Amino acid sequence: MTSTAPDSRSADRIPTPTVPAPDVLRCASMELVVTDLARSRDFYADVLGLVVTEEDDDAVYLRTFEEFIHHNLVLRRGPVAAAAAFSYRVRSPQDLDRAVAFYEELGCRVERRAAGSTRGIGDSVRVEDPLGFPYEFFHEVEHVERLAWRYDLYTPGALVRLDHFNQVTPDVPRAVAYMEDLGFRVTEDIEDADGTVYAAWMRRKPTVHDTAMTGGDGPRMHHIAFATHEKHNIIAICDKLGALRMSDRIERGPGRHGVSNAFYLYLRDPDGHRIEIYTQDYYTGDPDNPLVTWDVHDNQRRDWWGNPVVPSWYTEASLVLDLDGNPKPVVARTDSSEMEVTIGADGFSYTRPSDDELPSWKQGEYKLGHQL
Repeated sequence: MTSTAPDSRSADRIPTPTVPAPDVLRCASMELVVTDLARSRDFYADVLGLVVTEEDDDAVYLRTFEEFIHHNLVLRRGPVAAAAAFSYRVRSPQDLDRAVAFYEELGCRVERRAAGSTRGIGDSVRVEDPLGFPYEFFHEVEHVERLAWRYDLYTPGALVRLDHFNQVTPDVPRAVAYMEDLGFRVTEDIEDADGTVYAAWMRRKPTVHDTAMTGGDGPRMHHIAFATHEKHNIIAICDKLGALRMSDRIERGPGRHGVSNAFYLYLRDPDGHRIEIYTQDYYTGDPDNPLVTWDVHDNQRRDWWGNPVVPSWYTEASLVLDLDGNPKPVVARTDSSEMEVTIGADGFSYTRPSDDELPSWKQGEYKLGHQL
């Protein structure tokens, strides 16, 4: 474990704007394009138990049990399954103006959208960010009933919060530097002995992350994550999927991550969009919260129990759309990728620490993350 961040600045870094960045509060919503709206609604509402706030013939707006804003997930009917907007709430209406200035200085395509363009939110700003992702920023929201006390509505696997996004991008250091300019902080990352950064977890709210940057062909959306209260809620979701003869929706887990320390389950929706069910990470809000750096060869960073990671988890992800609704071209990663390092080791074997790197109950100098 280290307490100072490595230099995450790529030689091809995105210039730092001279204007203030918008003050992002948290990841708030994801808009997914789905090819069969009824089938997707059944999966998210009837199987996973998200609450339908509103719907029409072309879109379904859903939220988690503890949410008070209109939605955390929009399912929109379309011809190509893809992610249409990674949406963040900002602190004030003035932050929308800051978002426009910030991204215009970066030379990005920017659109102001009037209140009501997306149900449940006021004026918003959508951009094609420098990494090729469709980002949305909004402040004003329609409040709805927070169902935290409605235990009569809870299911055994109740999803209570939207926790984070995960994005696939060809140049992680470049992505990290840009997100730091946007005001995000790195909480954990994965590196090799040469300092190559393979993935980074970045936050605005005081948890491990609001989004993660994962190295690979991109821009693509790796997953969206919803939180439960306890790990037994995740087990209940697995039991329900089995009872419904839908166990083929389970891609990976349940298990315990090393990175984030969270208990997890990965599912695939009817279009193949990846959903993580997530619980029990940790608080990161202090200004001196230490960075945790993991060795890319440490199998326990992805699964604390050492279970193999299925290759699809590294290779498959959702397309993302531009502001006209067209899929963004996917750029191949040309330098080292985590997949190349891990499919052999992390995917099909388990590497134990060497004799001088044993756990503390055998030897007192074992460090989580870096084994020093």
